[in-house]
Amino acid sequence: MLRKYFSCYLVLLTITLISISNADETIIKLGMIGLDTSHVIAFTDYINNPENNTGCKIIAAYPGGSPDIPSSADRIEGFTATLRDKFDVEMVDSIEKLCEMVNGILLMSVDGRVHLKQAIPVIKAKKPLFMDKPAGGNLEDVIRIYQLAEENNVPCWSSSSLRFSPGIINMRNHKDVGKVLGCDAFGPCHIEPHHPDLYWYGIHTMEVLYTIMGTGCQTVTRIHTEDTDFAVGVWDDGRIGTFRGIRKGASPYGALVYGDKGVLRSGTYAGYEPLVKEIITFFKTGKAPVPAEETIEIYAFMSAADISKTQNGKAISIPELIQKTKQKINQ
Repeated sequence: MLRKYFSCYLVLLTITLISISNADETIIKLGMIGLDTSHVIAFTDYINNPENNTGCKIIAAYPGGSPDIPSSADRIEGFTATLRDKFDVEMVDSIEKLCEMVNGILLMSVDGRVHLKQAIPVIKAKKPLFMDKPAGGNLEDVIRIYQLAEENNVPCWSSSSLRFSPGIINMRNHKDVGKVLGCDAFGPCHIEPHHPDLYWYGIHTMEVLYTIMGTGCQTVTRIHTEDTDFAVGVWDDGRIGTFRGIRKGASPYGALVYGDKGVLRSGTYAGYEPLVKEIITFFKTGKAPVPAEETIEIYAFMSAADISKTQNGKAISIPELIQKTKQKINQ
């Protein structure tokens, strides 16, 4: 009788071990590049939490870091230690080694200037890639990343967490707004000297503007003061969208949306979770939720705003700027 029970126990144990092994095989293994932003802790905390049943796990990371940006150099050691000690994430000494270990990559480096260099080995390794903001350190780098991804048939995208906040993304088709005829987006706009002015923090409000308005902006005009940036975009169908970047006083995220049915204030920031859920879906499906063309236009808008600033508010053509940048790349 004992032998019979012991045999049954062995069978059940074997089935359990096989089930655990198969479960491990179905987990999508992810790696992170750049551990110099609080986003790496927040994203890993959600993705690796068994209660969230994400089907993904951050297993390894390449710390990276930029010595000339204090928010990178002063924080990378702490974030690296937290990932290693709290989440048991393995640290590696090269992006190439990281790519060998995982199914997909989150490029999290806070410094957009290093994104192109860091994205190249990921794209060459054919790993699906999500890039945290800013997508690049300048418009040329952003376009080159997307061109390389397209040439190598690698799914690739970038987004601010503001885009997927329900109170923002739902404004595109809100019943009380109807067809969107215009939008005034606003939010904080701290400037980092190594990046184009709006890339560093203005990107969040730019994502709000484009999430609600969609693509098709033709020209950008910018007014700049010490405390405020104000940029006006004119779309190809005559609609107007504005960006207000705030550096003094109250600075919530949001927008005033004008429609053919009504005018409504958007919702505000809803945290990282909506974006992280989109990232998880991306690694499961291989389908980017934000088209390359839209992201490129967003960065072209911000670059055009910088040019307008240097030319006393002159209107700068976005299509011409994108075309000239692509020609420069292809020379």
